[in-house]
Amino acid sequence: MGSWGTLGPAVLSLAGVALGAAGSLFGQYLVSRASARQLDIEQSAVHRAELKGVILRFLGVAFRVQKAALADPPGEDREEDGTLAELVEDMWLAHAEIDLAAGTEPLRGAAYRYAARLTEAANTDAADRAALHQAQVQFMDAAYDDLWPGRQRVTEGVGASGGDA
Repeated sequence: MGSWGTLGPAVLSLAGVALGAAGSLFGQYLVSRASARQLDIEQSAVHRAELKGVILRFLGVAFRVQKAALADPPGEDREEDGTLAELVEDMWLAHAEIDLAAGTEPLRGAAYRYAARLTEAANTDAADRAALHQAQVQFMDAAYDDLWPGRQRVTEGVGASGGDA
């Protein structure tokens, strides 16, 4: 074999190539991790915006159902009131959108319970306002948790949910 004078530059060149390849692979790994993280953030933002729109549509119809159901005078025949029945149908359609878009089961369950309470209020003369409010609060809490997973909901100065309702 040759001396270090002839073998040294070849070994150092080979080591340089190995270090360069390792550095290049490590750089690619870091770039792919950053790209995957950025893609996750973008997809989460798109889903959050879609879910927020679905939640707001559901709430819009739910509030109209609640207003109509609680405003009717007792004893009035609700079967003849086509607008309330149509609103209830629209609410269940909006609920189906939540069922499809929700990321968690608690939101699906809270939306179902809220819609069921509203349907009950629309179909009976004596609506349980406390149970209806409780279902609404649970839905809003579940919606917040689904939109912002892991974030603590700030209630200072606003009044705690479930307070003096």
